[in-house]
Amino acid sequence: MSYKMKTHRGSAKRFKRTGSGKIRRYKAYKSHITGKKSPKRIRNLRKGTLVSAGDQRRIDQMIP
Repeated sequence: MSYKMKTHRGSAKRFKRTGSGKIRRYKAYKSHITGKKSPKRIRNLRKGTLVSAGDQRRIDQMIP
């Protein structure tokens, strides 16, 4: 009997898959204590980025 893989729900809320199959993530350190961070730094933290190659294999298993 073969079972379906379950999606890791915590990961599913944090990562999204792009059209080409890469995994997109959001940046850390933006939620609070922003008074000492420059506006440029906070602005750059808003943008998402791609997961690194080493992490991609791990996250691929959590989000089938």
